[in-house]
Amino acid sequence: MASRLRSPYKEPEIELFVKAGFDGENIGNCPFCQSLFMVLWLKGVRFNVTTVDMARKPEELKDLAPGTKPPFLLFNRELKTDFLKIEDFLEQILGPPRYAQLSPQNKESMDVGRNIFAKFSAYIKNTQKEANKNLEKALLREFKRLDDYLNTPLPEEIDQNSTEEVLVSVRKFLDGNRMTLADCNLLPKLNIIKIAAKKYRNFEIPQEMTAVWRYLHNAYARDEFSHTCPEDQEIERTYASVAKKMS
Repeated sequence: MASRLRSPYKEPEIELFVKAGFDGENIGNCPFCQSLFMVLWLKGVRFNVTTVDMARKPEELKDLAPGTKPPFLLFNRELKTDFLKIEDFLEQILGPPRYAQLSPQNKESMDVGRNIFAKFSAYIKNTQKEANKNLEKALLREFKRLDDYLNTPLPEEIDQNSTEEVLVSVRKFLDGNRMTLADCNLLPKLNIIKIAAKKYRNFEIPQEMTAVWRYLHNAYARDEFSHTCPEDQEIERTYASVAKKMS
């Protein structure tokens, strides 16, 4: 019996559209755009990135995705516009063994930083001096929660057969030593907070939160994160009109 020939695998055609910066060309400030950029890079799939100048949106893009703001995606010429659905779609369609699986093993890895950006937004937009202290405390509580989680060993870090107790985690990222969707969602937001809060509120992540700083140092050492970050000036310019002076 003649053996059936397998058809060669064909790489999908993927084009990611992200927000352009103030120059209309470079990557702009958008944590959701950066998140999907990181996901595709970590997947190890071939893809193209197109920056979209929202002030001068090209005619062909108006036809392609009318009224849609980046990020959006063309996957084999099919338009995908919902950020969360795109993330789920990529995780399902680009899976092992050819592509990396990015879903975290521990649910709390996805949940731990969920409120941090909302607390930052309330803090940076506040104009009332008397409210500033409480809003800063609320932001610091979220950072403390993140620091505690990063310091707490994950179940897979604890060897049940060992007599030595693991008291503090030394893992690189939220869910272990590999980047997952949890990192793709949180790290772009932490980068924005670090830059904008320092510039406009003179706020810095406390040095005693050593686990958060370990996490950030490990992240900036990875091209998938550092090479997808917008320039600091992009973030500062975005928040120049948001971070009103307090009275």
